[in-house]
Amino acid sequence: MHVPYGLQQWDKQFIGLCDVAYPWIARFSIFVIYFWFGLLKFLGLSPAEKLVEGLAQKVVPFLPFEQFYIFFACYEMFIGLLFLIPRASRLVVILLVFHLIAIFLPLVFMRDIAWVSFLVPTLEGQYIIKNLLIVATAIGVSARVRPWARVRP
Repeated sequence: MHVPYGLQQWDKQFIGLCDVAYPWIARFSIFVIYFWFGLLKFLGLSPAEKLVEGLAQKVVPFLPFEQFYIFFACYEMFIGLLFLIPRASRLVVILLVFHLIAIFLPLVFMRDIAWVSFLVPTLEGQYIIKNLLIVATAIGVSARVRPWARVRP
């Protein structure tokens, strides 16, 4: 297939722009999601509070929910802030993995809230499953960070 020269040049420029913009757009997007949703939880305004409370009762019933919820909110905001720091990328992905394990637990422990039927998620289930996109984005961001170099004294 013949592609006109002008379109080839535009394509190269577009790829270059995406290559430069991707890391910061991805970082900022994850920051917004995590910090904003964590802040909503911290302020007691999150529509996910009942879902988190139900999960906490099943998974960590020995912890007072109010304390757990504040910790969870702060943890989310911390993850969001760390995504703005490129050198913290691999650390924040580890923190993100632990958070996402907790986020995915309702798919198993709260099936009545997460699923309408087999492979048919509720709105809450869809909200949980879309976090796979955050995982992929976070991995992509981390893969673009240079390895830590050993500093010689």
